[in-house]
Amino acid sequence: MDIVIYHNPACGTSRNALELIRHVGIEPHVIEYLKTPPSRAMVAWLAGRTGAPLRDLLREKGTPFAELGLENPDRTDEQLLDAIEAHPILLNRPIVVGPLGVRLCRPSEAVLDLLPVENLKPFTKEDGEVVIDADGRRAGR
Repeated sequence: MDIVIYHNPACGTSRNALELIRHVGIEPHVIEYLKTPPSRAMVAWLAGRTGAPLRDLLREKGTPFAELGLENPDRTDEQLLDAIEAHPILLNRPIVVGPLGVRLCRPSEAVLDLLPVENLKPFTKEDGEVVIDADGRRAGR
């Protein structure tokens, strides 16, 4: 299975999603999007494939979101793309692309919706939260 993750190694959610992908036996293509930002066209494509508005891929915390006035609902997608192009940190993470779809994987266990999930082994996030229990079931389901 070919999986791509737009990843920020400084982000715990992104690290957990990456480890979940590896946990099911897949080595994804890892794109550290702050070092290699996706093109405007790719960001627009990613948003379109998630089925959500581009605005839903924006990150507020630790970014120039407020300073740029991006909370204004009148901002067009072109203006949002301009902002992401100038400040890639505005792109929320992790975004995972695979044969089963594209999604912003927040929380990190949302990545399991894009992966083969048979015969899962237990998995605990780095903060101690159980994602897959001892019986191979997703916690909280």
